[in-house]
Amino acid sequence: MLLWYIPNENRPGHRGDDVVDGHNSLETLTEHARALEAYGWDGALLGAGWGRPDTFTVATALAARTTTFRPLIAIRPGYWRPAQFAAAAATLDHLSGGRVLVNVVTGRDDLAAYGDDTTDRAARYERTREFLRLVRLLWTRDDVEYHGKHFAVSGSTVTPRPVKPPRLFFGGASAEAEWVAAAEADVQLFWGEPLDGVRERIARLRALEAEVGREHAPLDFGLRITTVVRDTAAEAWAEAEARVATMAATGVARSADWDAAVGQSRLQELAARGDVLDDNLYTAPGRVGGAGAGTTWLVGSAADVAKSLNRYRELGVTHFVLSDTPYLPEIARQGDQLVPLLR
Repeated sequence: MLLWYIPNENRPGHRGDDVVDGHNSLETLTEHARALEAYGWDGALLGAGWGRPDTFTVATALAARTTTFRPLIAIRPGYWRPAQFAAAAATLDHLSGGRVLVNVVTGRDDLAAYGDDTTDRAARYERTREFLRLVRLLWTRDDVEYHGKHFAVSGSTVTPRPVKPPRLFFGGASAEAEWVAAAEADVQLFWGEPLDGVRERIARLRALEAEVGREHAPLDFGLRITTVVRDTAAEAWAEAEARVATMAATGVARSADWDAAVGQSRLQELAARGDVLDDNLYTAPGRVGGAGAGTTWLVGSAADVAKSLNRYRELGVTHFVLSDTPYLPEIARQGDQLVPLLR
């Protein structure tokens, strides 16, 4: 599956995106979603966080204005309760003909702003496991009875049913996160680590599946990363290095929550191994404030980047969430140059 990223931000200019009027209007966001359909992408991740437009509302609007676009909707268990979310997602999946994908996020946010007081990391991941388990039950069974530590329902039936239970994507590199993924997720998303790191994590998660007694189909794996693609490798590297120089000069800030995350820490440590790993994995952005999918970049011609992504595919990665800025022009560029090579 090949997905992109649609900025779901109140402020324009996210990670160097074009600053335009109406950057988060329905017309602009629809233009992104329809461009993804036109250029052969399967859909896009929509980010979530307090203080941004509500992700589920945006996904619903875009699903109504498209025909094949699949929204990967980022949601937080502390923001949603499982029965409420299961009903909303099932309804949207029903109305969209089975296009809903879900990315469950456990990392910290502005919890107090929406009344979430579960700040302990272990407790948040324990709650997430219950959330995933209960949502699955509500999508597939009638009169659900569930009484857990964090959630409980009695005689609960969700209607209408989803066309097919939406796939549950999940991220996180801590021991608690991997425990949740091995037990309950459908797709474990990795940040842009080098091949040896991804290989190691896949092996560990496969072992954990057996250890936790996984009851579902085997876990799939995905990669969320920035891809800087130009006609030639020289052009791509010139662009990437110029951006890093600008980031260093302007002092891009990274939030404390990013610095505290285990996955982010793993990415930050890569720079000590060198600015370029695995041929074209660029780690320098992380030294100058890059975070999340912007911490490491795959850089090169379309053939270079496709070769690198296919090496992840050989390890077992089957889902890719790519992006670069400005987002809309890059949908077309990478749709023309990169997507055909990956298909």
